[in-house]
Amino acid sequence: MRKVLSVMCAVTMAGALLAGCGGSSAPATTAAPATTAAAETTAAAAETKAEETKAEETKAEETKAEETKAEAAGAGIAKEDLKIGIIYIGDENEGYTESHMRGIETAVEELGLSKDQLIEKTNIGEDESCADAAEDLVSDGCQLVFATSFGHEDYLMEVAKNHPDLQFAHATGFQAASSGLDNFANYFDNIYEARYVSGIVAGMKLKEMIDEGKITADQAKIGYVGAYPYAEVISGFTSFFLGARSIVPEATMKVLYTNSWADLAAEAETAKQLISDGCVLIGQHADTTGAPSACQEEGVPCVGYNVDMTSVAPDVALTSPTNNWAVYYKYAIECVMNGEKIKTDWAEGFNEDAVRITPLGKSIAAGTEDAVKEAEEAIKAGTLHVFDTSTFTVNGAPMEDSDYVFDGYFHESELASAPAFSAIIDGIESVVE
Repeated sequence: MRKVLSVMCAVTMAGALLAGCGGSSAPATTAAPATTAAAETTAAAAETKAEETKAEETKAEETKAEETKAEAAGAGIAKEDLKIGIIYIGDENEGYTESHMRGIETAVEELGLSKDQLIEKTNIGEDESCADAAEDLVSDGCQLVFATSFGHEDYLMEVAKNHPDLQFAHATGFQAASSGLDNFANYFDNIYEARYVSGIVAGMKLKEMIDEGKITADQAKIGYVGAYPYAEVISGFTSFFLGARSIVPEATMKVLYTNSWADLAAEAETAKQLISDGCVLIGQHADTTGAPSACQEEGVPCVGYNVDMTSVAPDVALTSPTNNWAVYYKYAIECVMNGEKIKTDWAEGFNEDAVRITPLGKSIAAGTEDAVKEAEEAIKAGTLHVFDTSTFTVNGAPMEDSDYVFDGYFHESELASAPAFSAIIDGIESVVE
């Protein structure tokens, strides 16, 4: 508009000057600029209209995108009409699955849903049987479907693509953010926090053994029964080791893998192999009671996973890091009932009571309770970062800055819910066969 006014002023001034010079040419001279001014005015108006149209189109596109997300999330489902399906890789006889079962059943109860509104599929492999199970749950009327094992993700995503009006969520996965699906989410929790604290429990036991002269500091060797050499497992045993080494800096650790999430016999055999190799304390990221049972036989202290292991190792079980999945399941179910989109990547820890350690066993070292409380409070306050890069090296050097490493620590499960720490730090021997 300022441009149009400037042109009109110029035209007026030009006309006045030409009139002062006399002659009949003034009207002819002023006629052309007047036509130009009109054209300028018309062009400016057209430009303004185009900008307004573009803004309206942009707003319409944004509104449509929001409506699409709302449609994917649903308009909200009455509590009595909601059906939930969940796919497990194991059953109640395996710790990881048992913790998910306990979590979702607790969430259903706390939200006032009936048990028949939850349909559970057990012992579903990481293959096409997962897709079949998910389609069965959809056919049964489930508006929200969960799957709980890493290898389930691709199959659940395919089913989510086929049913954009329903919600799907997958534990331990990483593809939700890049999938382009508004009805597919990933979830995990900050179990590395609980593993670190359970490592402190282990470190206190090692220190007691050193102080009592049962071992020397250079014999403080931990054995670890891992499932697979995945980032989830590596993140777990690293945080456990860092917790132990915060008490006994001389500690080392050897990791062997069973190549299975749940193999009772293999886990027991692997624990015994580590013990015969000089390991004086055993930890695990495997889902059965195999390793603790072997430790009970051998009289070696141990830290389990998922569940309290004192039932099978009453004399040697120290504690277990465990997931409180009820926190997530309650959140996700409420999102669907309220017609809200489930967060694409969800991960919480001690601050939301999403992770814990199980009750301490009778063979813990003196002072362990205080050490645990101090560590948990520091993690909650943000004054203790599990993957503080000043506390470890990789191949003799500090971990370099990256998308995950800044402000002096590795920001595990912050950029995405799934664990991402995959470096083997110094002091750990990881044996992949």
